[in-house]
Amino acid sequence: MDRIIEKTEHGWWIVSHQQKLWLPQGEVPYGSAAKFDLVGQSALLLGEWQGDPVWLVQQPRRHDMASVRQLIDREPGLFQLAGRGVQLGEFYRSHKYCGYCGHPMQPSQTEWAMLCSHCRERYYPQIAPCVIVAIRRDDALLLARHVRHRNGVHTVLAGFVEVGETLEQAVAREVMEESGITIKNLRYVASQPWPFPQSLMTAFMAEYDSGDIAIDPQELLSAGWFRYDDLPLLPPPGTVARRLIEDTVAICRAEYE
Repeated sequence: MDRIIEKTEHGWWIVSHQQKLWLPQGEVPYGSAAKFDLVGQSALLLGEWQGDPVWLVQQPRRHDMASVRQLIDREPGLFQLAGRGVQLGEFYRSHKYCGYCGHPMQPSQTEWAMLCSHCRERYYPQIAPCVIVAIRRDDALLLARHVRHRNGVHTVLAGFVEVGETLEQAVAREVMEESGITIKNLRYVASQPWPFPQSLMTAFMAEYDSGDIAIDPQELLSAGWFRYDDLPLLPPPGTVARRLIEDTVAICRAEYE
């Protein structure tokens, strides 16, 4: 899987350093290896995009390094491959030595894994499952401003799945902890790889059941019910949160217009 880039190589270049991407002019580099001074570097083939190979290259920090968030509103396939590259780059950087015996490790030649030649331990990239849910109460959506987002964006509730929980239990717990309400009629919608830093978002829709909003100030700045045709600033297109909101708005329009 690991190879040295030759002058004739071309494609999309995911140049990663400590969970950041090289995005000259805000774009993923595309073209020949020579054009981007990548000849002789070590690379991993991540997949294909629009018929061309997508390469992961780990390098020291360059100018124009940025978060993969800049690609959220681009083509989903390219965002997903870039996210995979960032996560794998960080995985290889953080697993140079075996956690059991301390000896150096090497990348597997057959799968995304790191191998210890001393104790034979095998490590895989870890993924943290998350749940995210849009909650409807008649013609209104529950939207909140999160502590970690100071840009005025209102979004749906989300959180990490804990050890021993089902996804459904995680949704109910997170909603209760963050907002103080209970929900019903929970149903699965979709999932989205979310490389911030290594999550998999599992999206649901639900209906309000009971309780008054009582936010957790450690998680939320505010929360409230917003009528479907009078919404505040929302997450950007391309996020599963935005999809949940738009799907809920479509349901409300069908029922109330």
